[in-house]
Amino acid sequence: MIKFILRRFLYALITLWLIATFTFVLMKNLPGNPLGEGAEKIPKATRDMLMKQYGLDKPLWEQYLTFMNNIIHGDLGASFQFPAHKVTDIIKQAFPSSLELGLISIVIAIVVGLTLGIIAALKHNKAGDYTAMFIAILGVSIPSFVLGPMLSYYVGVKWGILPAGLWKGPEYKVLPAIALSFGTIAILARLMRTSMLDVLNQDYIKTAKSKGLSTMTVVVKHTIRNAILPVITIIGPIFVNVITGTLVVEQIFSVPGLGKHFVSSVYSNDYTMISGLTIFYSAILIVVIFITDVVYGIVDPRIRLGKGGK
Repeated sequence: MIKFILRRFLYALITLWLIATFTFVLMKNLPGNPLGEGAEKIPKATRDMLMKQYGLDKPLWEQYLTFMNNIIHGDLGASFQFPAHKVTDIIKQAFPSSLELGLISIVIAIVVGLTLGIIAALKHNKAGDYTAMFIAILGVSIPSFVLGPMLSYYVGVKWGILPAGLWKGPEYKVLPAIALSFGTIAILARLMRTSMLDVLNQDYIKTAKSKGLSTMTVVVKHTIRNAILPVITIIGPIFVNVITGTLVVEQIFSVPGLGKHFVSSVYSNDYTMISGLTIFYSAILIVVIFITDVVYGIVDPRIRLGKGGK
């Protein structure tokens, strides 16, 4: 098990290094000037001072070494938009709202998605199955950037049932969370349904039923327990997908998270903010997948034995 964890940890470090390197190269080749569209109008002395301040006057290889050294020490650089603020400070200030929205959405998605999947499997080819899969199809077909404005307008503005935007009390968080979780609900529902149907057709389930065990006992102790294993493997990527998906939903519902900073950084060529957020979210993805791999390796020892954990 220790070898399995160390191997996964090494893969995680290599992946993060590759992403950081690719991000650095990409940022250096983007069009535009990080000092702004009117950089050429800035006096040469001032421009040279700014270039030196951000380390842009150094050779590319030296910039890269400084970039990697700063990342190792948790420094993502200073924002071009907000020179007095470091990217890490902006993340610390704005990420809690993004994380809260993401966690609420994930809880909703897991509870609703797994429930729909279980109902669909137990009511296979019946009304419950068709209803659950219809909801799943809607979730796959309607992206959050389409569902969000619809919920904001109809539920928030036209009908006045819930607030259409901002981020204050609990009622303000309902619509953004629904918009963000809807697609994930569909994915989990379909996967859980497929996994449940596969387990229900296994011989040991038929044996358990023939022994006179109640349907509830068979479903809870045998079916769900085994059917949920494939779902665990995608919880990590889904978590990151939801967290990064907040960038769009935040803009729609005026949530004070990282979304507004990411969008504004793209428009203003704030390279340090773009690269900082890219590396930050990549690190979250890598950590979550690492934890998921370890947990799944514990739950199902065949994974670590079959994938280099010997």
